[in-house]
Amino acid sequence: MTHIERGRQALQVEAEAVARLVDRLDTQFERAVEIILAARGRVVTLGMGKSGFVARKASATLASLGTPSFFLHPAEAAHGDIGRVTAEDVLLAFSHSGETDEIVRLLPSFRQMRLPLIAVLGRGDSTLGRAAATTLLTWVNNEACPLNLAPTASTTAAMALGDALAVAVGAARGFAPEDFAARHPGGKLGRELLQVRDVMHVGEDVPRVAPATPMPEIIHEISRKGFGVTTVADAEGRLVGVISDGDLRRLMERQPEAFLRLTAREALAGRHSRHPRPRAMRAGDRAVAALRAMEDYRITALIVVDAEDRVEGIVHLHDLWSVLSPAPPADALRSV
Repeated sequence: MTHIERGRQALQVEAEAVARLVDRLDTQFERAVEIILAARGRVVTLGMGKSGFVARKASATLASLGTPSFFLHPAEAAHGDIGRVTAEDVLLAFSHSGETDEIVRLLPSFRQMRLPLIAVLGRGDSTLGRAAATTLLTWVNNEACPLNLAPTASTTAAMALGDALAVAVGAARGFAPEDFAARHPGGKLGRELLQVRDVMHVGEDVPRVAPATPMPEIIHEISRKGFGVTTVADAEGRLVGVISDGDLRRLMERQPEAFLRLTAREALAGRHSRHPRPRAMRAGDRAVAALRAMEDYRITALIVVDAEDRVEGIVHLHDLWSVLSPAPPADALRSV
């Protein structure tokens, strides 16, 4: 058998091990999901050796999808780390044999704490199987290892069951893309799911003037807020327009004598902007869409409005760069 043939054989064995699980999920799996949903604490995963790595992966996936979890090393638990477990937690143990000594010796302590145990096993008729509130069986007849010894197909199947459990629990909790983003602020996927509301400035930080505001106050508002723009909003807070420092320079060039006597309304009417309608977004829009819009329009700030066009906030290009890009682009964009 060639190396490629051996590799394909191993993949086939593991693929079949997972495929067999699809039709064998039953009420035991449903019970496991319900136990986790009912718990007020965390899911504590356990496993030794290769099963320990599977348990770590299950814990990480559960946490990633909205269920607090941590991995407890069974050997360390017997020497004090069991104190990390509370009476509100749920146990999720991985053991192909169901007889892992390091986990079995913890069972009396877990029973005393009345902790529900979910066991992912190769054999239901085992010590862990009998102690568990529900069992998820891997149903593996042969390992991918040619000696049928090294945990391969069994650990793949166990990991798939852990993923299935985490996904089912997350879906039952109504886990949404926004929740995923909140738990993955440093990853590419999390950054892509960030919303404008996560990076925008609100309240007193938003530059704002009324249509009747005179030019000296407009200049002061643009300068002190530091965004290079100010919104112009009516008495109900609806966005009328945006005045940028670039608009001020152009107005001063065209109307040097009357410039300081202009109001915000007059400045909007006389600026001859290339973009007469202000660029705006909603708080629920994706931050990546805001960044793309700024780059397309070659502007440095976007106003955030609600469904009634009331000003809610402002987002600056630097805010988006800081959370979406490892570094700002080399070419600086001009102000709006």
